[in-house]
Amino acid sequence: MQFDPANNIQDLLQFGEFGDVNPSITDSATFTFMQANTMLETFKGEAEGCFLYSRHWNPSNKFLADAVAAMESTGAAWVTASGMGAISNAIMQLCSAGDHIISSMTTYGGTYALLANYLPKFNIKTTFVDISDLQSVEDAIQPNTKVIYTESMTNPLLAISDIPGLAKIAHQNNIKLLVDNTFTPMILSPSRLGADITIYSLTKFVNGKNDCVAGAICGSVEFISSLIDVNNGTSMLLGPVLDPLRSSQILKNLHTLHIRMKQHSHNALYLADRFKELGIRVIYPGLKEHSGHELMKSMMNPGFGFGGMLAIDMETTERANNFMEKMELAGVGYLAVSLGYFKTLFSCSGKSTSSEVPEELQKKMGMSEGLVRFSVGLDNDIERTFEKIKSCL
Repeated sequence: MQFDPANNIQDLLQFGEFGDVNPSITDSATFTFMQANTMLETFKGEAEGCFLYSRHWNPSNKFLADAVAAMESTGAAWVTASGMGAISNAIMQLCSAGDHIISSMTTYGGTYALLANYLPKFNIKTTFVDISDLQSVEDAIQPNTKVIYTESMTNPLLAISDIPGLAKIAHQNNIKLLVDNTFTPMILSPSRLGADITIYSLTKFVNGKNDCVAGAICGSVEFISSLIDVNNGTSMLLGPVLDPLRSSQILKNLHTLHIRMKQHSHNALYLADRFKELGIRVIYPGLKEHSGHELMKSMMNPGFGFGGMLAIDMETTERANNFMEKMELAGVGYLAVSLGYFKTLFSCSGKSTSSEVPEELQKKMGMSEGLVRFSVGLDNDIERTFEKIKSCL
C-alpha cells in the first residue's frame, strides 16, 4: 500500500485527560511524583509515561513530536524552539571536534553560516559541494566525515536532492544523511527514502500561520533518545525547548497540512506556467523542463503536488526590488522573508535569506542577483492574483 503521511497523522488517537478532542495544554514547568523511586527512574529514562521537567519533556510537546514522527514514518521525533535549533542540535549530536561535514552549497543562509562560520570554532569543518553531482559528494568524503547534509528541495534554487543516491553513498561509508524537508512536507518523506534524520522548520508550511517559530528532528528511537539523554544529549543540555502552548497550536495546524499543500502546489504550478508563457525564466520542479522534475516524481508521495515554492529571474537587484514593491502595493502578497504562509511571500534571496552566502559562492551556484523567491499562498482565485502580478512586470 502507498504511504500516505496524512493518513498516518489522522490515525493517531490523541485527546486530553477529560476527553478533550484536542490534547490538553500542559501549563507546568515541573511535575510531581507520588513515589520518590519513580522520580529516580524518570531521571534515568526508565519510567514509562512519566514527566519530570518541561525542558526534558512535557505532554504537549510529546503529542506534537508523535504526530510529526507519524508524518515522517520515523520511530521518534523531538520538537525544538526553532528550525535552526533543530539543525544545530542534530548536527552537534553527531559531530565532535575534528569531524567533517559534506553539505550542499545551495542551502538556507542560516545553515550556511552555521556550517561555514560557527562550527569551525569547535574544529568541525564543512566541504560544500554541488549536491546534485553524486560523484562530487563521493570525492569530498574524508576519513573523519560524519554527516552529509542537504535539503530535499534546496533553498532558494529549488534543486532536488537524490535522497536514495545520497543515502547509498552515506551508508557505504558509515556516514549519517541529514535532510531538511522544510520546503516539501508530505510531498517527500526523506526517512523512507534512506535519510537517517529528517529536519524541519515547523515555522513554515507545517504550522502555516507565521505566528510562531519552531523546529523538529525526526529519526530512530535510538538517535532521539541520545539527543535527549540527561548526561550528554545536545537538546537536553542546550535547552532549545518549545513552549507547550505553541506545540498545541502547531499540532492543530498539522492536521490541515495535506489540504494546504495541495492548494499551495496548485497555485504555484499555475503561476509557473504563466511566467513561462511570458518568457520569464522560472524555476519550479513541477515544470517538465526542470532538471529535477523526473527525480522528484520518482520520490514523491502522490497527490500533494510539487510544492508551493518557485523562483523567477529578474536579472538585477534593482529590477527585482522594483517588481516586489509594486506587487506588495498591488495586493499580491508581502515583501517578507520566510515561507509557508497563507498569503504569498516574496523576497530577493541573494539580499535576504541567502545573504550570509558570499557573493562569489552565490554566482558559483548559479544564483542571479535578481532572483525573486515566491512562497505561493492559498489564494482561492490564483488567476486574479496572476493578473495583479502581470501588471507589476
